[in-house]
This record gives sequence, C-alpha cells and structure tokens, in this order.
Amino acid sequence: MTSGLKSADIQLIQRLIPHRYPFLLVDKVTDIDGTSRAVGWKNVTMNEPHFQGHFPGTPIMPGVTIVEAMAQTAAVMTGVALDLVDTDMLIYFMAIDGCKFRRKVIPGDVLRMEIETLRGKEGAKVWKFQGRATVEGDLACEAQFTAMMDLSA
Repeated sequence: MTSGLKSADIQLIQRLIPHRYPFLLVDKVTDIDGTSRAVGWKNVTMNEPHFQGHFPGTPIMPGVTIVEAMAQTAAVMTGVALDLVDTDMLIYFMAIDGCKFRRKVIPGDVLRMEIETLRGKEGAKVWKFQGRATVEGDLACEAQFTAMMDLSA
C-alpha cells in the first residue's frame, strides 16, 4: 500500500512506472502531497548514454530528457497518491507548453524537479502539470505538460 507515503525510492518508482535504464530519469521522489505536488531528484552522471553524443567533450543533458524527468516525477507522484503500485500504469504525453530552458545541466549536477498538478483528480484520464527543474537553486527548465493516464495496459 502506498497511501500516506510522502516519498518514493527507486524500488517503488520501478513498481509504479515502466521506464528502465537508459530512460529511467528520476532517482527518488520526495515531499509527495497527494496529487497536488511533489519533488523529484535526478543525479546527473557522466555514464548516461546521451552524453556520448550530446556533446562529446562538452556533455550537456538534453532538454527533452529534463522534461521527461519532470513527467516521470509527475507519474510517480500520481501513482503513489492513487495507490497504483504494480498496476502497469502508463502515462502518455499529450502536450508540452511554455517550455523554456534557462541553464545547462551537466554531469555532477543534482536536478531538483518541483511538480504541481494544475488539473486532474482520481478517476481522471487527462492531467495537466507545471514543472520547474533547478540545480543548486538556479532555474534550468520550466514547462507545463499534459498527459493521459492509461491503466488498461
């Protein structure tokens, strides 16, 4: 049971979302406040495969992976709050709005992703979130994103 949990470690994350290496982009989720808000954490390391080509000699985390990490955080928050452990939940992007990148994210950084639900509740298929990713308090990325939850997988 996950009801009442305020955080999710990597073992619980893997029971909630289907992503695996090399596309599991969140290490833990803390400060889960129901379906309202949560904070995701990603330790950015040089051994991630996208750094081989983005960019050789100047590794920068691709912006799309930052947005994906925020979406995975939202999925974990929702899964914990709605007690969806071991249910084969899938969540699909429907839209990304107002996405802006403000700072490079590089190996050695710890990405902190603050997620807030703008629209969605238990039983809803479509959810909208606001995400902000920071490194040491500096804004790296912000975006709103809409996703559809599929529990029939």
